[in-house]
Amino acid sequence: MKVLYFNWVDYLDAEKRGGGVTVYQANLMKRLQEQPGVEAWFLSAGISYDLFSSKPRWEKLRHGPSDGAPRYEIVNSGILSPAHMSFGNPAQVSHPETAEVFFDFVKAHGPFDVIHFNNLEGIPAEVLELKQQWPQTKVVLSLHNYYPFCPQVNLWQQEKIHCADFGGGRKCRSCLQKKPEERAVRLAGAVAYNLKKYGCGPGTRVFDRGFGTAVRVASRLVRAHGKLRRQASGQAAAAARTAVRLSPEAEFPINPSPAADFAVRRERFLELINRNCDHVLGVSERVSEIAREYGVNPELVSTAYIGTRQYGKFQETAPRPSLLDEDGVLTLGYLGYMRRDKGYFFLLDALNALPKDVAQRVRLVLAAPRGRTLEPLRELSGHLRDVVYSDGYSHDQLDELLAPVTLGVVPVLWEDNLPQVAIEMHARHIPLLTSSRGGARELGNCPDLVFEAGDEQAFAARIEAALEGRIDLDSYWANARPPVSMTQHTEALLELYRQAPARSQVQTAAQ
Repeated sequence: MKVLYFNWVDYLDAEKRGGGVTVYQANLMKRLQEQPGVEAWFLSAGISYDLFSSKPRWEKLRHGPSDGAPRYEIVNSGILSPAHMSFGNPAQVSHPETAEVFFDFVKAHGPFDVIHFNNLEGIPAEVLELKQQWPQTKVVLSLHNYYPFCPQVNLWQQEKIHCADFGGGRKCRSCLQKKPEERAVRLAGAVAYNLKKYGCGPGTRVFDRGFGTAVRVASRLVRAHGKLRRQASGQAAAAARTAVRLSPEAEFPINPSPAADFAVRRERFLELINRNCDHVLGVSERVSEIAREYGVNPELVSTAYIGTRQYGKFQETAPRPSLLDEDGVLTLGYLGYMRRDKGYFFLLDALNALPKDVAQRVRLVLAAPRGRTLEPLRELSGHLRDVVYSDGYSHDQLDELLAPVTLGVVPVLWEDNLPQVAIEMHARHIPLLTSSRGGARELGNCPDLVFEAGDEQAFAARIEAALEGRIDLDSYWANARPPVSMTQHTEALLELYRQAPARSQVQTAAQ
């Protein structure tokens, strides 16, 4: 069986981009390389660019480590990665030059039995029409985010609120607080690509010190060039500025496309998915539910919880008998980022709002890369029993970091598909207190440890229930969903690939 996987960033990316999906893809590729009769290929796009050419092409990966797998990338893709870099660009749907390069790659190295997209960022969605040329190839799309429905990928408007209705595309126009300048991003990608190609990747002095300077220079050149062009254009430039509304936060325009263009984008993505995909995999039941709500054919949608190397921890550990320490203190654990959508600021506010007598029975263990001032944490430490902070973490630090934690907290404000941090805590038999959004609540399946997203009073009620011993841990673990091992997940995927006929075959048989 020959399988091609696509994601916008290579799974061995030296800059460690792509978050949990990159970790998952690396684990999956490693597992598949051990499977007899399976040949796994990988393709990425939207990051690497040439300095003096814009013509898209594919090539074998020329930078980074090697694991023996056939890994390729599309250079000079007409669609930048990640998604917000090309926000509002119609190339996200259609870019014939890039699509043709993708098809040429498949023609050169295929045919593939399966092409599995772990994302569509970095390539035009119209590559799904590969079915027209290779009808026997099964096309699978995993939804690790909501990119087909949301150009910002996370249904999270203006970095402030959950977006339940995009207003026919009207809200998309002003969604980004600051739209990246695509020419500057391409130049930065070109500088990075060429440095890495010649062995000067992350960790080298040339890259670490020179790349940032090059990016700043590239950005200034692009802006200066744009300024000169506007000055030279005279009345035409004035007319253009009148036609294009400028963002108050940026020196360049937020996407000038009419709201209808964003509505058409969503419609076109859905059309391409429903017509060409054999399977659409949600990484949680909530993701599958949202996909159906937005218009993905329900017959195509199923849930496939991703495998994790943390599975072994579930076998090694056992549930604690109580949520409280011997001194009656509840120790909460938060892993992740200091970001609003992750619920970080909500968590600080909600803990600060706890009555003093309740707060003095709560300890917080927090591990997040320092991206903000720590002053709010210092203030919180005077309100809670204790605050233990770690500036980020690595996986080999998790056991020690989470040892004192009796209740994990996943307070996300967006429909977070299934956070890796939730799996990491759950795999160590740490119960989870989660918001009502996203897939994390499906791990524990315990309504008593779910609160309405963004509701401080509802959060406080769950904390008090935990402190008063009103959470039945036996029931929690009896109903909890065990984490999925990489072996289990890989076997399930291969079963899907082998037994489920491609839609073209089903349609042909029906005829």
